[in-house]
Amino acid sequence: MSKYFMVLVFFMGLIPSIAQNISAPELLDKAIAYHDPNGIWSSLQGKLFITMSYPDGRERRSEIKIDLPKQYFELTSTTEGNTIVQTLDKGDCILKFNGSTKISEEDLKAHRLSCDRAQMMKNYYLYLYGLPMKLKDEGTFLEAKVQRKAFKGKEYLVLKVTYDENVGKDIWYFYFDPVSYAMEVYQFFHDESKNDGEYILLSELETMGTIKMPKKREWYYNKDDKHLGTDTLTKALILD
Repeated sequence: MSKYFMVLVFFMGLIPSIAQNISAPELLDKAIAYHDPNGIWSSLQGKLFITMSYPDGRERRSEIKIDLPKQYFELTSTTEGNTIVQTLDKGDCILKFNGSTKISEEDLKAHRLSCDRAQMMKNYYLYLYGLPMKLKDEGTFLEAKVQRKAFKGKEYLVLKVTYDENVGKDIWYFYFDPVSYAMEVYQFFHDESKNDGEYILLSELETMGTIKMPKKREWYYNKDDKHLGTDTLTKALILD
């Protein structure tokens, strides 16, 4: 028993040393190996079912169909009795409000419906649910040094990420478990000196084929820890 304990202590002692020497590209590769071990993200064809819950009790249910090889994205969301479908099929954009493509100017404005917003929603969902794999995208810059940070009582390996100005202007931090390399937190700032922006706590896992996606994401303001909402990935399916 004492010999086993000594071996365990030895290997536990190695973890800080190994983590300290790991490079940013190596950490990202290990995180991707954990979340997408078979490298299927780039050819993904599937559906995500997401429930967004707000502190005031409201809910928004969304169904997302993704076919990356065919450049197809469809977001169907239901909230307060209205169903909105936003479809991007390569260069074509189709918007539907309660089953009709004939949408009044009033409803377009009230529900912020436009093809530009549909594209924004596509980028939003593909980015967040494609992490950490999306950190390999062109225009993404990893700070060379991996940081060690304590967040909410746990120590993490942290990647600092910035983007080409055509991609995005925010500064992002991604927090990975130092043993499994699972992504457990991410955080962004518009202006870090002002402590603005938000952090997102990730918990539980939902599998989509062999991809491990965070099941629950809890959103908070950096400045005051105010809870903004929680989205839950209730189901994820690979389509044939």
